[in-house]
Amino acid sequence: MSDKILPKPTDSELEILQVLWENGPSSVRFVNDELSKRRDIGYTTTLKLMQIMHEKSLVVRNTDARSHIYEAAIERDATQRNLLGNFVDNVFSGSAMNLVMQALGNHKASKEELDQIKALIEKIEKNG
Repeated sequence: MSDKILPKPTDSELEILQVLWENGPSSVRFVNDELSKRRDIGYTTTLKLMQIMHEKSLVVRNTDARSHIYEAAIERDATQRNLLGNFVDNVFSGSAMNLVMQALGNHKASKEELDQIKALIEKIEKNG
């Protein structure tokens, strides 16, 4: 998958992917019900977005049943890495340090989160 160019989902498509990643293969009705808990969105809007996502190969669709079932076609981790890489390049001129400094400066990290960050830094330093 490293050589494959991942499609870049829009914000609305990412919301749908989050539902699919968290719940597994789902109907449009289920996805719409989940999205409706967060914001006002109509069923036909969700359906159209998911059809577009299918055309973009962001989701796969199983049409065996009367109610079509959609499943994420891209992995959560790969999508996060790709989007974060683009974000760091475009917003922070490629500097991971600037991203981390901004994140830690604007959001209070818990002791547990800071411990995890320290452990990650130690692991990175050990692996070169």
